[in-house]
Amino acid sequence: MGQKLHETRQAKETAVLVAVLLPDRELADDPLDELAGLAVSAGLDVVGQVVQRLDQPSAGTYLGSGKVELLTQLVHDTDADVVIFDNDLSPGQARNLEKATEVKVLDRTELILDIFAHNAQTYEARLAVELAQLEYSLPRLKRMWTHLSRLKMGVGMRGPGEKQLEVDRRLVEKRIHDLRLDLKRVEQRKERQVAARSDHMAVSLVGYTNAGKSTLMNTLTGADVYAADKLFATLDTRTRRWQLPNWGPVLLSDTVGFIRDLPHHLVASFKATLEEARQADLLLHVADASNEAVFEQIAAVYRVLAELGIEEKSARLILNKADLVHEDRRLDVICNRYPHAIPVSARTGWGLDAFALAVSDSLSASFRDVDIEMNVDNGRLMAFLAAHGEIQSRHYEGQRVTVHCRMPQKHLGRIHDPDAKIINHDTRNCSATQAADKHIDTLPLAPPSADAVEDVA
Repeated sequence: MGQKLHETRQAKETAVLVAVLLPDRELADDPLDELAGLAVSAGLDVVGQVVQRLDQPSAGTYLGSGKVELLTQLVHDTDADVVIFDNDLSPGQARNLEKATEVKVLDRTELILDIFAHNAQTYEARLAVELAQLEYSLPRLKRMWTHLSRLKMGVGMRGPGEKQLEVDRRLVEKRIHDLRLDLKRVEQRKERQVAARSDHMAVSLVGYTNAGKSTLMNTLTGADVYAADKLFATLDTRTRRWQLPNWGPVLLSDTVGFIRDLPHHLVASFKATLEEARQADLLLHVADASNEAVFEQIAAVYRVLAELGIEEKSARLILNKADLVHEDRRLDVICNRYPHAIPVSARTGWGLDAFALAVSDSLSASFRDVDIEMNVDNGRLMAFLAAHGEIQSRHYEGQRVTVHCRMPQKHLGRIHDPDAKIINHDTRNCSATQAADKHIDTLPLAPPSADAVEDVA
């Protein structure tokens, strides 16, 4: 009897997925494919799906009345534990749907928050998730109190949100205030940590969740970063030393993955975690070339970067999982749209030599030729130039020396020696080819044309 009870407790929750396709939503072969991946990441078994196309959602239940009846019958027939919408529901809509189906109803944001709550490991990640959960739950507390007694716990009820359901609005607001202060201190500490590493060039991996960023980092650095074929497998930023061929050591950071319609609360809360991306000298935008929604995923990443205020940073587009693209024509279509993209396979190592050379070229674009005049006995400045740049020549005249060197633009701003004088500072941008490359890689990308979608399909 005890063993049977244990098995029952370990059984997965079951879910019915729902998507309402509005006119502004991009078409997809399987509109619930991504939501199903999120459900699996949350530990759910998907037992049914409902899709409806509407010009505008129903004010009371989001779905039309006929589909609500169909959904209710499907929930009863499958004995589902939860209904999950691939849309954002208002508190009233969720309450009405719970009354109709007699099970808990979650929207896309609640599911993502639950996954983050389950996967958060570090102190700063847990702070960010708790803040996002509470800010999302605050206007919904009344619904949670009303239905808590008859709804089963599980997905959507985990993490810090579970502990806050019985407290009143005033205590929740105080907790939100305290969390914001704590996160502010974490952000300031993170900024200092990143600034302390400014002696090295920094490269940051960004991209859609499950694009293979962690696998790429493990391949390049030999790190043991957790990598799994599921959405949001890792939330915490990891930084490792990467010996870049024909260049030298750089700092490579792996960041949390993005997703379309990423909850605004999460974007705001994870600014501290994404500080490496904000301060990086180069972003490597990793995309899953084998995913049929690759164009939409690339555009979604650029939208999140724009929301974080780092959309103008120099970036290179990396088409990972190229070995899983079995149609050459499909990869050609993607590369035609992004002619400076670099196809690679982090799993097999294919294309990584060309990838490393491209990264070296991109980092070199930030270097400037400069002539600095100083006293010959200014050993401190001479050591700084040797450590952070490449000294190419020295010209002595009496007690003065003019040093010609190449160094990153960011280090030139750190030269404040009253004895020194910058007499020739090449402020020209990179070559025309590199400038065009940068323009393509940093421009916020629109969805592909109908012809491009047809070609890929």
